[in-house]
Amino acid sequence: MTEQKKNSKDLFVFADGRRPAGGVMPGRVRSFAGNVLTRLKKDTAAAAAFWILIVLILMAAFAPDLSPYTYRQQLLAEDYVNMPPRIRGLTWIPLFNGHATLKDRQLSSLSDTAKYPEGCVIRTFNERTVRGVPVADAEIDYYLYKGAGEDVNFWFGTDALGRDIWTRAWRGTRISLLIAFAAVLLDILIGTACGAVCGWYGGKTDLILMRICEVVRAIPNVVICTLMIMLMGNGVGTMILALACRNWVSTAQLVRAQFLRYREREYVLAAQVMGASDGRIMLRHILPNAAGPIISRAVMAVPGVIFTEAFLSYIGLGIAAPEPSLGNLLAEAQGVIGLYPTQTLFPALIVSLMMIAFHLLAGGLRDALDTRIY
Repeated sequence: MTEQKKNSKDLFVFADGRRPAGGVMPGRVRSFAGNVLTRLKKDTAAAAAFWILIVLILMAAFAPDLSPYTYRQQLLAEDYVNMPPRIRGLTWIPLFNGHATLKDRQLSSLSDTAKYPEGCVIRTFNERTVRGVPVADAEIDYYLYKGAGEDVNFWFGTDALGRDIWTRAWRGTRISLLIAFAAVLLDILIGTACGAVCGWYGGKTDLILMRICEVVRAIPNVVICTLMIMLMGNGVGTMILALACRNWVSTAQLVRAQFLRYREREYVLAAQVMGASDGRIMLRHILPNAAGPIISRAVMAVPGVIFTEAFLSYIGLGIAAPEPSLGNLLAEAQGVIGLYPTQTLFPALIVSLMMIAFHLLAGGLRDALDTRIY
């Protein structure tokens, strides 16, 4: 009787003293995914990073179509070269008012309305005399200076060939994200398959495949990417293969460790006793339990792939012109960063936001998937 009383549902009460009706605790049972999402929502930094990534992905998908100019259209005939950013309705923000600074202009020439239309010169400053000639720096309305109408607005400005940086930056973001997601997906598929086989079968299979992984991992990533690009040429497909051909090794080692951890568990032995095949046990019983570290690894790998792609494009081994990527946009703008800093600012800002957001989201996912800290 005493033992029965100890196990009685009547002993379970709420903190405020109430008892559950009919001995049944109210509420619904949450799945593992539901618990992970709940924990992720409580992580402010990870939640903010998630929404930042959603905005960046949507902008990469749709923002190039918001501009009337294509990513390869050159506006040399209109002389819309190196135009500063201007957004109608946001001209009260200095960055988007379409103004530019001209250095060392003769004061007498600034009053020439044929060269500088009326209202073009906003102000002059740093007045001085150079070899007896009065000169000054002038802040001008660059769009009025170039004869562009009110309907002409380049939200991120233009480059040295008169191409719209807004369109090129967001198309480059689209290309970078496409390469990153595809390379990481290929990395996860190859690494998971290799790691699962090594961890489940062990023995000579594990020994041979792990030695191959160590050899591949010993080769620097940049060397492999450079060789593949030189052999296969520049292109999105080549970049995906080049970036995935080595990164799968880390995934394989991670998955192998997870399979070694779970293959001796009781539920795996029960599945074997019931006659389940090796493939079913690996896919249905072990892999779901190892999904947490794999997902966290995948999200953490994305910023590394984006950085490597940007670096290769920056040194001229990435996406071939005229197709833009964030790396070759930065490479093109580095020569004029002193004169036109906005050509570097916006691509660099997009890269920085993506890197920070992916790292914060990966950290939040790692904590949310780790049930040991809850």
